[in-house]
Amino acid sequence: MQVLVIKLSSLGDLFHALPAVRAVRAGLGGTVDWVTQPAYAELVRCFDDVQRVLVFPRRGWLAGGPAWLRELRRERYDLILDLQGLLKSALVARCARGGRRVGPSFHREGAHGFYHAVAGARNKERHAVEEVLDVVRFLNLPVPAPEFPLHVPRVEVAAGHPRIALIPCSRWPTKNWPVPHFIAAAQTLRAETGATFFLAGAPEDRPACAAIAAALGAAAVDLCGQTSLVELGSLLQEMDLVVSVDSGPMHLAAALNKPVLALFGPTDPRRTGPYGPRHRVLTAEDLACRPCFADTCQGRALDCMIGITPECVAATAAEMLRAATAG
Repeated sequence: MQVLVIKLSSLGDLFHALPAVRAVRAGLGGTVDWVTQPAYAELVRCFDDVQRVLVFPRRGWLAGGPAWLRELRRERYDLILDLQGLLKSALVARCARGGRRVGPSFHREGAHGFYHAVAGARNKERHAVEEVLDVVRFLNLPVPAPEFPLHVPRVEVAAGHPRIALIPCSRWPTKNWPVPHFIAAAQTLRAETGATFFLAGAPEDRPACAAIAAALGAAAVDLCGQTSLVELGSLLQEMDLVVSVDSGPMHLAAALNKPVLALFGPTDPRRTGPYGPRHRVLTAEDLACRPCFADTCQGRALDCMIGITPECVAATAAEMLRAATAG
């Protein structure tokens, strides 16, 4: 059985799909090829169940499109799973050679017109991992406890324990916890636990990470903008705790089974929080406006993020570190 999976982006969404891909391969056997965007190809090659990664050319179609389509159509697939549900991913599914094309319940942009079947009924009142698992149920395969099978290289970290990764930024400004809050929480944790902090993020996050690192001095290692996604995974793998806003690296840490303390404001952790029992989520209570799912705040001055106090984050993080040590 040869299966083609189409999941182009984003970083967190790749991990939401991973348990379903594991269950499909376990249930059907055979091989899995995965189509993704260039930014994620190196990481998808670390997924245990993936044999071949096809890199979708987001740009330069006139020059590279024909060669890429030949590569896509080199194999004939018994099953084609579009786990993205967008028009462009559905078109990839339609261009591939093979049998049944199945799309997700959360399809949009007319993507369903390119499928032979849609897996399950639309239901957004659950975690995205459970939502993607609809494809496993549709195929009448066993649905085991979700697994995130990936392996990243091990690295040596020249710091004692505890080691805490701080991920202060996301693509949405409304998801970001204030830098002074991160500094205050980390200073408290440093005083209580002696932790070393590792700052991580994209190149555009450097100003925020640099400010936090400067305030923490010798207790901080600023690696923001200096790692590939696989290298970031290798770093997170060596951490005792990850404190993060709602972001792709948060999901990477959770998939690696590292304890995650996630700070949520405009988004809903019931849908996109870190998946698994080891993790904790903090939100500002008693705000009728959240979750608003907006990348700009409509007049409340980011109360949903500012309302998460440094004292609460530090206390929860210390509790999680104690639990991890006891375990």
